[in-house]
Amino acid sequence: MAKHAKEAKTNALRELDAAGIPHEFRVFDCEGAPSGVEVAAMLGLDPDRVFKTLVTVGKSGEHYVFMIPVAAELDLKKAAASVGEKAVAMVKSKELLPLTGYVHGGCSPIGQRKLLVTRVDETAQLFDAITFSGGRIGCQITMAPDDLARIVPLAYADLTA
Repeated sequence: MAKHAKEAKTNALRELDAAGIPHEFRVFDCEGAPSGVEVAAMLGLDPDRVFKTLVTVGKSGEHYVFMIPVAAELDLKKAAASVGEKAVAMVKSKELLPLTGYVHGGCSPIGQRKLLVTRVDETAQLFDAITFSGGRIGCQITMAPDDLARIVPLAYADLTA
């Protein structure tokens, strides 16, 4: 389990520490909100192991979280089918903070204001550990996919185009 400096804690890191779930985190300096591929390069990580967290809204009005490799594109039809929706659309950036508590480029699947149905691309199962946003721009968490599933109820699905 990683211990965090008080100023570095985000909701995601607080929840992981409280649950005693093993993880690593990295804080790094960056300008603006770098793309996931840029983050992977900055940290010297394989982009296939670095996942972005995307928030959508379904035709029903329900919200969903999808995690896919940073170099991939979310297939909206596959995503919708994985949650039993006719269609899903990306949430507008201005709606992200009130909905999740996180900003665009710093959205973590852990510690959101409301627990949303979460799907992770099936390729995550190929790795001992994956990396994703720690809850703010410039903060990344690395942990085993199985450990992520201990704190965020999730299912794996084919989600990429």
